Amino acid sequence: MKNIFLVGIIFLYPFDLIAQSRYPIIPYPNKLVEAEGVFEFKGNLSIDFTKAFKSEMKTISKIFEEEYFTRLVPYQNGDLVVRLNSSLGKEAYKLTVTKNEILVEASTGTGCFYAFQTIRQLMKLNGAGAYQVPACQIEDQPAFPWRSYMLDEARNFQGKDVVKRLLDQMALLKMNVFQWHLTDDQGWRIEIKKYPLLTEVGAWRDSTRLRKNLWRDERWHWDDTGVYSDQSHGGFYTQDEIKEIVAYAAKKHITIVPEIEMPGHAMAAIAAYPWLVSTGERIKVPSSLGIKKLAYNVANEKVYTFLEDVLTEVMDLFPGKIVHIGGDEVKYDTWKGNSDVDKLMKQQGLKTYPDVQVYFTNRIASFIEKKGFRMMGWNEILGNVHVEEGEKAAKSQLTKSSIIHFWKGDSLLFSEALTKGYDVVNAISKRTYLDLSGKRNPIKSAYLFSPVPKGLTSEQRKHVLGLGCQMWGETSPTVRLLQGFTFPRIAAYAEVGWTMEENKDFDRFTNALVKLKKYWDKKGIYYLEE
Repeated sequence: MKNIFLVGIIFLYPFDLIAQSRYPIIPYPNKLVEAEGVFEFKGNLSIDFTKAFKSEMKTISKIFEEEYFTRLVPYQNGDLVVRLNSSLGKEAYKLTVTKNEILVEASTGTGCFYAFQTIRQLMKLNGAGAYQVPACQIEDQPAFPWRSYMLDEARNFQGKDVVKRLLDQMALLKMNVFQWHLTDDQGWRIEIKKYPLLTEVGAWRDSTRLRKNLWRDERWHWDDTGVYSDQSHGGFYTQDEIKEIVAYAAKKHITIVPEIEMPGHAMAAIAAYPWLVSTGERIKVPSSLGIKKLAYNVANEKVYTFLEDVLTEVMDLFPGKIVHIGGDEVKYDTWKGNSDVDKLMKQQGLKTYPDVQVYFTNRIASFIEKKGFRMMGWNEILGNVHVEEGEKAAKSQLTKSSIIHFWKGDSLLFSEALTKGYDVVNAISKRTYLDLSGKRNPIKSAYLFSPVPKGLTSEQRKHVLGLGCQMWGETSPTVRLLQGFTFPRIAAYAEVGWTMEENKDFDRFTNALVKLKKYWDKKGIYYLEE
């Protein structure tokens, strides 16, 4: 009887995998009804689409021709039909696959585009060189409107080709926000025409403090070696290159949110223009990592003029209507004992240095709002969390239109921000930081992460926009390391953002990941085995 039982397990288990692998979709649809049969095509595919989706069909046709050597040929009563369905939400789509045709329904180009990402993942070559798409009915829309990946290029500049490849994979996974960390202590990566020294000086450092990447226990680890390279590092994007990448992302329905750090993490800018800091000291762009002590002089009106000029050029380049100002890990050293800052505090009734930061942030937010944009920042902008011990929370209130990027603090701080009516993106560091090794943040932990902590009220839940996963640049001086930390965990975060909690299944996800990894192999994308 024992042997018969074991044989039963052996036979049942493979059949269960076969059933699951018939629909290897990441992120998994929120409603999928299986059906018998397959739609099959070889070579060109006739397509009948509504004119409303003409722009999307150009992008999709290019993808099919370049990746699958398949031309989508416009033809009335074609085998692939794309129709407008105004009853669906902005990112929603319906997909019906039978033996005879594929029907796509959407109300927007975004929904249409996402339907084709699902089709791409369902396509499978048979032995005769024909593509097969398994029959099914799908009704799908995302769990959260904000599904972001952040790339830090301030620490290590990667270049536009690397960025475009990341955008390609984000699109396939239905991620819709690319947060671009373009400035920090170790580098300024965006051309600002009114202040050319930001890139002439701020985009370059003469060396880099090295971190040793070790493959240990089947996981990546990194250690500070204390050794500096003897090579300079730098680079930046011209405004024309920024426009090119923004347009590329838009075709794939990805909004780019630029991050311009202030008032801290600003050493590269201060190296270019020393008057931005109260001490006026001349420094080099730092080669070492970690938090630096200098911050913009928030009591100097020239600093606000500078930042408004910079932000004006930035907002002219990014049509996504959101600007991230960082605002994290500000050291107050250069504010303490500064007579101008003391005077500002007295005039404005500011009791603490976190209050000073909130005052500064509100001024920047007001300027951004006048331009028709919305400000976003790490949750230190609330004034109630700071790296320095002994600092009291700010009494000042941050402007309510701000989006809080929550990376640090406990669940009480998180719920407090929601209760006050702030929109929040959950990016708590220990669960969403991709630069953490797979041992510290394994793929299962990433997959099981929920942007909505337990115990929130229905009103609080409305303000949780979604999640961000962050790829900080200190650990990724090479493309291989960047990709190794990003993939495959980015796929887990994609499903966290798209698939409803009740529809998630880690075993199904890992099974679908097998096909996705094969695709990455063909694309030359490096990933770590988990």
